[in-house]
Amino acid sequence: MDNWVPLSNELYRLVWDKFYEHFNFKPSVHSNDWPSFSLPSPYITYKLTSYTNDDIDDLERNCVACLKLVTEPDEYLYALDWQHESFQYNPHLGPPSTISFYPDGDYYLFINKDFKWGYLGHPWEQTISIFGEVLIQQFEINKPKLFGEVVRSSD
Repeated sequence: MDNWVPLSNELYRLVWDKFYEHFNFKPSVHSNDWPSFSLPSPYITYKLTSYTNDDIDDLERNCVACLKLVTEPDEYLYALDWQHESFQYNPHLGPPSTISFYPDGDYYLFINKDFKWGYLGHPWEQTISIFGEVLIQQFEINKPKLFGEVVRSSD
């Protein structure tokens, strides 16, 4: 089994349409328009700190570990790269290689298929938002070094 399965054109449109609607997604490079999405409670948003290659490796390891803990071994989630090819991704089948967890120029989103929890990277705000209690709890236990101050939360 492949851990990265490209979304068909039809599924790509359906998933992105649902994301735009469900999260009131309004992508923007302008800070007065941020945040670019509305998040369901509970959620938390971390500012990303400056980094080294080791910090990026730590981010990738911790993200995969957290996603493994909230998914079944045969479960896929959506891995979305704004305006680029997007995928169904299974974290149990290997490390990420197609879409990074570090938003380095695009919105990178990892969301379960029911949209109950997710990991959203904002490239210009340089933040990571996590929503859904089960995923937030895992990131509290396995917090990546790059996660700096909390800039928003549902508390």
